[in-house]
Amino acid sequence: MHTRILISGSVMYGFLASMIALAGCAKHADFLDMRGQLSTISKTQDQDHQRVDAVMRRMDTVERSKETDSGKSRFDDLGVRLQKLESRLTKLEEAASQASAKGEASTESRASRTVKSVTQPEPTAMVSGITPTSAFNLAYNDYLNGKYDLAVAGFQRFIKDFPGTSLTPNAHYWLGESYYNLKDYGRAIQVFDSIVTEYPGNEKVPAALYKLGLVTAETGDLSKSRKSLKRVLEEFPSSDESKLAKNKLAEIR
Repeated sequence: MHTRILISGSVMYGFLASMIALAGCAKHADFLDMRGQLSTISKTQDQDHQRVDAVMRRMDTVERSKETDSGKSRFDDLGVRLQKLESRLTKLEEAASQASAKGEASTESRASRTVKSVTQPEPTAMVSGITPTSAFNLAYNDYLNGKYDLAVAGFQRFIKDFPGTSLTPNAHYWLGESYYNLKDYGRAIQVFDSIVTEYPGNEKVPAALYKLGLVTAETGDLSKSRKSLKRVLEEFPSSDESKLAKNKLAEIR
């Protein structure tokens, strides 16, 4: 379900292998050493991405109860954990980039001029020197701090710069949440609708449907509100949003 933010280890291995084959005289031991480094980095990245996803899911739930002292404390603790994971991922992204660059430099020094002229792919999806993880968290931190205008700009920029990462559906969702908090209900409805339509199998769909129920109730469209909330109950009965949707339905009947 998740597409890796960074280019996978297998792609990097393939690139290094092809470059070494073209060069013809690169040392096999160098390739094995580089492959081992990239394998370790890739595995660690996978584990940390899973931890980030888990922390963000918990933050989604805890955010709804942060009005209480205990809820706010748990929310703050999760925020600290998320920042630590972000720092680890950023370092891993830099390590992957440096390791791949080292391999490219070693291969180029042994290759012919023909091989040197080959256009080489970027090992990490980066735009203007910033990684997807860092770009997302900059916008998300603005959201957590109540800077919704900045969050809107940040998530819009993320979606434009990184349209195909595993964090893209999350960026759409938090863009919708930012609009909702700004009481820009028209745009919030458009964003939540797009999540349901464009990412039907994503874990953010039940949350987007629930938010659609809230936003459309705010605008007075109770028919669409009930429809969205009922979809949560029928299609995602075991989700965190199911109980919330049931309670909201009871309010607007």
